[in-house]
Amino acid sequence: MATGSGSLRDVYTTSFAQPRPYYMARPAETRLDWVDLALIGLFLIGLYTNFTIMISVKVPLPSAPAGIAGLILLWRRRDLITQRALVGLLAVLALYMISVLCATNVAFLSRRTNGLIQLTYSLVIGYGLFLTVSHASRRQIAGLFLGFALVILVGCLLESYAGLRPVSDAVRNVLYSKGVYENDLRDILFYNRVRPKFFASEPASVTFCYTLFSFVWLVASPWRGKLAGYLALVGVGLFAMPGPTLLLMLLLLLPYLLFLNSRRGGHIDATRFLIVACAAMLSLGLFFVLAQTLFAERLASIMAGNDPSSFYRVQGPAMAGIDIMTRYPIAGAGLTGEPFIEREVTNLYLRSRFYSAGWAVVSPSTELLINYFWLHWIYLGLVWGVAMIAVITAWLRVLRVPSPAFCWVAWAILGQASGAYVGPTCWAVIFLCAAASVLHQRSEEAAITGRRRPTPYPTFGPATDLAERSAAVLRRRNADRPATIVSHPDTV
Repeated sequence: MATGSGSLRDVYTTSFAQPRPYYMARPAETRLDWVDLALIGLFLIGLYTNFTIMISVKVPLPSAPAGIAGLILLWRRRDLITQRALVGLLAVLALYMISVLCATNVAFLSRRTNGLIQLTYSLVIGYGLFLTVSHASRRQIAGLFLGFALVILVGCLLESYAGLRPVSDAVRNVLYSKGVYENDLRDILFYNRVRPKFFASEPASVTFCYTLFSFVWLVASPWRGKLAGYLALVGVGLFAMPGPTLLLMLLLLLPYLLFLNSRRGGHIDATRFLIVACAAMLSLGLFFVLAQTLFAERLASIMAGNDPSSFYRVQGPAMAGIDIMTRYPIAGAGLTGEPFIEREVTNLYLRSRFYSAGWAVVSPSTELLINYFWLHWIYLGLVWGVAMIAVITAWLRVLRVPSPAFCWVAWAILGQASGAYVGPTCWAVIFLCAAASVLHQRSEEAAITGRRRPTPYPTFGPATDLAERSAAVLRRRNADRPATIVSHPDTV
């Protein structure tokens, strides 16, 4: 058989297009312009301040700056919305609507519909944020989120040690009509000083956003020494804004190390998984050591039933979640169904040994449950709760998220410090984790491309174009070689 130009090998190459390599499966990153960066910054400011505008008496627009920025980002990235991704989003919303219709007691349908509207708003703007961040440059996103984390850090230091507190308090009194944290005596008791708020409604918002922004930087950053830098952010943060929420930064190392850092070639490498599991266990042990060392008084207060903040954020929602899944396993209380279960939850709390009889009865009922992880199970029940996680996971797969497990575990950890399941913060967490994991995976694909010479073929285009280029490469490669003719067996 002739091996030169025009041989059967050329015919075979032309007939069948070569498969696209794995590392070329994703579109290349694009650098964001200043408008996109400003819109992402506005979105993050909305999450930080949680500034809410009331559209009507019963319909709020939570995190209004984030909503405006998210809708503009979605419009600017409308060309990136694929048909499968749009169908996935509509399927998620449709199933949430069906879960509302399946919930017990139709008298609360109007309130649950209001919750569905807020959930739709949060998912849509979060999707716009995901499309922008996941197609950006890693260095841009890492720099942006690190910059926001450092602004919070420096602002807290200025408020505590440079006289910024009066300005911060004045701005807070203008921005927030309710929900402003003023329990400074409690801070002095637990932390020996007043915790900084830095223009937020409460210290918990400051530490939550600092934790989230620092973690996104860790995942997205291409810097080799970022793990040491992340631990430095934990240490400085504990000094500048003390609070147990910052210890979640250590817990967040578990999903990062186990589900992202142990991946090779798009899959979890078993050997590397075992190695990083040891490092993950060290971070878990460090979490418990610091909790016992730095927050011993608050832990003792929690165990004695004298810390309402921790009870309503962690202990109470966990008890309520298990109880509601037992009472209403199919569809739970329905979206924003706190009034429907208020009596059951209140009685459950009063019977708990962690609840103090001296506490005033909390009103409204939404203040009973401040934990979006457990609200997922309270609102949806066991059956619909599992179903929605499965459907959203499938949608994340459609969006080419490399590890939905990483997103869910990080989402669950951060849920211990934030409420409002139907609000933008809850879904911004999972979308930011998803986008950061896409950026992290891109670095691995780029490393593979560096080790294996990239093909000269276009990433997209008809298969015939790919085959023609392949044949042209082979013809050029064999142009200087003399043709070798081998007799056919039938001619012998």
